[in-house]
Amino acid sequence: MCGIFGVMDKRRRMMDGSGIRQALSIMNERGSGEGAGYAAYGIYPDYRDCYALHVFLDNACESKAVVDATLEQWGTIEHDEAIPTYDQPNFRAACTPWRYFFRPDPSLAPGSATPEKDIITTLVMQINACQNGAEIVSSGKNAGVFKAGGAGSRPETVADFYRIEDYEGYIWLAHNRYATASPGKWERPDPFNLHDWSVVENGKITTYGTNRRYIESFGYTCSNSTDSEVITCLIDLLVRRHGLDIDLAIRALAPPYWDEIDRMPESKQKLNRALRFAYGPATMNGPFTVVAANPDMMVGFTDRGKLRPMVVGECADRLYISSEEAAIRAMEPKVESITMPAAGEPVIGRVAP
Repeated sequence: MCGIFGVMDKRRRMMDGSGIRQALSIMNERGSGEGAGYAAYGIYPDYRDCYALHVFLDNACESKAVVDATLEQWGTIEHDEAIPTYDQPNFRAACTPWRYFFRPDPSLAPGSATPEKDIITTLVMQINACQNGAEIVSSGKNAGVFKAGGAGSRPETVADFYRIEDYEGYIWLAHNRYATASPGKWERPDPFNLHDWSVVENGKITTYGTNRRYIESFGYTCSNSTDSEVITCLIDLLVRRHGLDIDLAIRALAPPYWDEIDRMPESKQKLNRALRFAYGPATMNGPFTVVAANPDMMVGFTDRGKLRPMVVGECADRLYISSEEAAIRAMEPKVESITMPAAGEPVIGRVAP
C-alpha cells in the first residue's frame, strides 16, 4: 500500500527537500504512480506571520478572481504569486498551483478562542465546497503542501515539478499514493492540511462514513472524500477545539480494545472508558498508519492491530517515521536507532521551545 515518511529536527535545524525526495523514491513500489506529495514547516521565513494558502486553480483568471474576492472579505492579502514549477517529461499539469500570504482579521470571529484559525477553517471549507475551480490544499503559517495526482505522478516527478530541493524546512512529511477507487485528481493525494496540522496516511479507514458524519456535525465540510481529510479535521477538533493533549487525542482516535481496558488499573480504566464513550464516533477502525505534524511536533500511530507498518529512527536531534527502514537509511545512513513500535504505541516527537 502507500508509502509514508516524516522527519523532524528537534532543534529546528533546516533540511532541504533533497533528502525526503530520495527517501520517498526508495518506496516507489508502494505507489501506483498516480499521486505523491510533500509538506514542510519553516519554508517561508519572510512571511512567517502570514498564513500561506496553497491553491490549485483550474483557471488562473476566473478562479483566482473568486479566491481574491473571498479572501478580501476575511482579511488582507500581503502577497500572492504562482508557485514555481518546472516541466517534467510525460507529466502534464492539470491546474495552476498558486500561493497567497494572507492575514485574517480576527475581529471577524468575535468570541472565538482561536479567531484566526476559525477564519482559516471557514475559508478552506467555503472555497473547497464550492464548484469554483479553486481548491485550497495548504493553509498553515510558514508551511506548505506540494502535491499532484493522476498518471505519471511518481514521488521524484512531483518533487522535481515543484523543485522540492529548493525549500528548507525543519519538519517534512511525504506520501507515495497507491490509488484504489478514488479518481486521480490533483487535490486527492496526501498530505492533507488544515492550518497547523498536516497528515499522511497508509491504509483504509473502514469507519470513514461514521467519522465523516461526526466531524461534519461540528461544522467541518469534507469535500474530497478521503480518509486523510477526515483525520486532519478530527485532530483539529480534538486538539484545538476540545483542548485534548495530543496523546489523549490519539487514544480517542485509536483506543485500546475493551478487554485491554478491563485489565488496566482503575484510574486508567476510568480515563479510557471516558474517552471511548465521549469520542466513540471519532474512533477509527481498519488498517492504518498515520503520521501527523504541526509546527511544534510530529506524531505517528497505527491501528490497534498494527495492520500497516511503522518504523521509527533516531539520529542526534532528528526523528524519522516511515513505512520502511530502507527509506530512513536512504536519508540518514548513520541512523543510530531503529525501532518498530507495538500496535497502539504512539510516537510523539516535540520541537525544543
